[in-house]
Amino acid sequence: REIIEGLQIGTIDLVVSSTGPVGGFVPQMMVVDLPFLFRDNAHVDRALDGPIGEDLLKGLSKAGIKGIAFWENGFRNLTNNKRPVNKPEDVKGLKLRTMENEVHMDAFRTLGADPTPMTWGEVYTSLQQGVIDGQENPINIIRTHKIYEVNKHLALTGHVYSPALLLMNEKKFKGLAPELQKALIEAGKEAARYERKFIRDNEAKMLEELKGFGMQVTTPDKKLFQKATEATYKKYESRFGKDLIDQIIATK
Repeated sequence: REIIEGLQIGTIDLVVSSTGPVGGFVPQMMVVDLPFLFRDNAHVDRALDGPIGEDLLKGLSKAGIKGIAFWENGFRNLTNNKRPVNKPEDVKGLKLRTMENEVHMDAFRTLGADPTPMTWGEVYTSLQQGVIDGQENPINIIRTHKIYEVNKHLALTGHVYSPALLLMNEKKFKGLAPELQKALIEAGKEAARYERKFIRDNEAKMLEELKGFGMQVTTPDKKLFQKATEATYKKYESRFGKDLIDQIIATK
């Protein structure tokens, strides 16, 4: 949140941020945090690179922020030390580190979990010491930060897609010459395409590496989890707009 505040007042020019801190200033951006909103990567690209994504980025201007592009963290998956996760009931009672993102936390509460927000720097030690049972992140984060050393079970839930937002102080952006504004936006979107492709091309390899490190991997039925988290949609329909949610779901 402090970084986004710095972006607003101009002490920071350019940031890459998750949606959580931004949602405190422009709540509608957090629509993408609804569980199982996106079917797959192709659905993500069509929605976020099309008119829906452009409207979400433009909506940031009300907070003094220029939205440039949607970069990618990826689909989030669940790890824990207690048991394999194959069905929603398996999540019940797990103390899980989440980001400080109320939509994520509410989704896990509907599953009976105990969502516990904490800074990322504390997660490895907290898992090691049993302060928390598990966490949720894209495969690349789980691999890069060696979560396999402190968590045994990995469930490929793909429960939430997490973009990374490339943002700029709007006043600073408008102070650039028009040709520089255009170049910055084009470069940001080109970088988004490259970064998404890099992450996706390496995901299968990283998953095999996690198996090689001893993680026990399960592939739950997502439809069961989708049904179990429907209450999250009802709670946030009025905030995000049912029409917007339906438009994203209907994107082909």
